[in-house]
Amino acid sequence: MSSAPYNAYPGTGRTQTLRPGSGLSNAKKPLHRIALVRRRQGVSLRTVARHWNVEVAKVREQQDEQHDITLSELYQWQELLNVPVSELLVDSDTPLSAPVLKRAQLVKLMKTAVTIKESSRERSTQRLVRMLIEQLVEYMPELAEVGPWHGNGSRRSTTEFGQAANRQISEDLLAGDSD
Repeated sequence: MSSAPYNAYPGTGRTQTLRPGSGLSNAKKPLHRIALVRRRQGVSLRTVARHWNVEVAKVREQQDEQHDITLSELYQWQELLNVPVSELLVDSDTPLSAPVLKRAQLVKLMKTAVTIKESSRERSTQRLVRMLIEQLVEYMPELAEVGPWHGNGSRRSTTEFGQAANRQISEDLLAGDSD
């Protein structure tokens, strides 16, 4: 049986040897990178514990990459370490689940069909697109609310106004500084 190095601690340079049957291949993926970022920022466990008025054991538990912390705890860490939240999170390299991927593909297909329907004037194309839209809505009813791609479809004429034209502007704003 052969063994191979396994990067069990991404970003730290530490590796662990992966042996067949060792169970490490089935190890859970890390949920966050708080410990790594805390060390990189030079903040000690004791400093965090003092800042939050909690035991060091509680801080150690929260920063464990397998510990499922709450959103509010994540934001506390983000504020303390003065980094973007995205810096604390681990990117997922897993693809979208099959149902989510299928829905995304169907939404894109419906957007394209609605765009063609709104831009085409030929009767045969209109009929085909209408049938396609009906079939897509039959397959997934929530697609009935999908609109065309942005930048395509019906545009305002030069005589039409957008919603901004209906908003009132305060006189103070128009008057500006009169000092």
